[in-house]
Parts: sequence; C-alpha cells; structure tokens
Amino acid sequence: MNDGLVFDVVGAEGPRAYFGLLTPETIAHAYVFSGASGVGKKTFARRLAQSLLCSAPKRGVLGYDGTCRSCVLFAASAFHPDFLEHDGTLKIGERDVAARFGDEGLTARDVVRQLSMESYVGGMRVLLLGDLDFATHHAANALLKFFEEPPRGVVLLITTSSPGRLLATIRSRALEVRFPMLSRAKVEEILRRKGYDDERAKAGARLSQGSATHAIAVLEGEDASVRAVAARWFFDVVAGANPEESWATRDTLDAGLEVVKGLVRDWIALAVKRDPLFADYAKPLRALPALRPEAVAGVLRGLDDAQRLARSNVSPAMASEIVRMALSGAAARG
Repeated sequence: MNDGLVFDVVGAEGPRAYFGLLTPETIAHAYVFSGASGVGKKTFARRLAQSLLCSAPKRGVLGYDGTCRSCVLFAASAFHPDFLEHDGTLKIGERDVAARFGDEGLTARDVVRQLSMESYVGGMRVLLLGDLDFATHHAANALLKFFEEPPRGVVLLITTSSPGRLLATIRSRALEVRFPMLSRAKVEEILRRKGYDDERAKAGARLSQGSATHAIAVLEGEDASVRAVAARWFFDVVAGANPEESWATRDTLDAGLEVVKGLVRDWIALAVKRDPLFADYAKPLRALPALRPEAVAGVLRGLDDAQRLARSNVSPAMASEIVRMALSGAAARG
C-alpha cells in the first residue's frame, strides 16, 4: 500500500492481491463479487469504491487517505455525488420517472439513466448493487444496457451469494471475483472490531462457519431463522421423518441449501475424524450413522440438482423435496 494510504478490510487476501495489481486504466467496468453471506464482499466493495473516488495520488486503485473530501463523505455516511449503492431487489421502473443519484428506491432504469451522466467532480463513478436480485427478467434486461454500452469512467460492483441466479448475459459481461470463507482468526478479529470482548469473539468465531454474519446472529440470539429451521429439517429427515416445517421459500431457498450443504459436508468429514464446521451441531452430527461412499455420491448429486433447479423458476418446494429424497436415501444406505 502506498505511504499514507489504507485499505481497511479483514481477510479477502485473494481479491486484495488481484485488485492490487490493477490501475485506473486496467480496471474493468463490471465485477461480480461472489461468496457466502458474511465473508466481506460488500465491505470490500465499499472500500474499493472509496479507493477509486479518493483524490489522494496513488499508483494503483487500492487505498484511500481518509482525509480528502470524498473520504470524509464516505466516513460520515453522507451522500456522495459519484457513489450509488442499492441493496436487494432491483425493479424495472417507469420510463419517464427519474430518480436522483443516491435516492432510495432506485430502479434498473434509474441506474442506467444516472450512470450515463458525467461525474460530479470529474473523476470516476461507482455503482454498488449489494445482494443483487431482480424483481423480473425485464428489470435484469433493463440493466443490460449498461453492459452493452458501458459509460466511460464507471465501475459496477455486484455482490451476491448466488451468482447462478444472475442472468448469464450479465455474468458473461462482468469479471467474477470469488470471496472465500473467513478463517476463525479473521472472524474473531471482525467481532473484536465490532466491540465484542475476547470471550464472546472467540465463541462467535468458533460457531461462525467462516461467516461474520452467522457469528453475530449466534451471539445476538438471532439464529432462529433459516439456519436453525434448515438444521432441524435436516436432522428430522435423516432420522426418517417427513417434517412439515420447511425452510424453502423463494427468498430463503439459497440460504437454506447452503445450510444443508454445510451439514452434509460435516457429516462426510466426521467419517475421517475431522471436526465439523457447524460446531454447535457437533453432538447430533456425531450421532448420525457413517455414510458409505455410494451414499455420499447420491446425496451430493441431489444437492447439485436442487441448486441447479433453484436458479430456475422451479418451485422451492420441489427443490427441497429433491434434497429430502437424497438425504433419506443416504441415511437408509448408511
């Protein structure tokens, strides 16, 4: 990092090394940051945006001084005229109703319209679409105009835990950067930064499964959502039950599948005496029958089929039923 500049992120060594090699002339117009929830994709994207808009001189693209006018706006969470962030589902929007750069409730058409304008301060403009999903295919197609004719000096950053749900035409026009799971030490560091004492930070890191978001949910007692429901469903199915409670809705399907995949991974790992990543479920996992190789192959195929279907318009109930049958079959074969 250049003298006097910082890039304050925890983990993400691979993405950091990659962007550390780029210059303003070699940076692409669009990136997809993919990886599990809570591994730092959005934090990295915000710090990258701050770096690109920082007025301090630097050789590459990473790093900001924290004192220039642009950095002051970022630090104060104030409106920055050349930075637009939108979280969640993007709608198509009306053709003749324009929103301003920085307004809430922006639509795909607003994004394309605003990014066609010039930079307020004569530098770059950055758009961050966090946890991106589209309300309709029409909304996704509206954003394609950006990719077909990307404005000069604009960088689009998309974060997602389910890249397969993005249109293939969008993914093919953006560079994908994978963010790995965080180590326990990195999660612990993040928790300490957020004000948790050493004991709670260590406990949260142990139960994190590589995600700071999961760690905080466990520590704050908010883990009774998708993770807990999917875990109960998993153990009931393996025990031979057909549970009525379901974790599979359109909004929770991807997250629930990740939980079930993680528990299956731990189930397989226990056969070779490895500690489970789902440490809070270690006891019931160790009580499960050992999986035979042919059973492992079958359950993994079922999970792959379910994830492939989750990217289509197939109902979440059908995807979860495929997983249920694969788990039941694996448990029966032992």
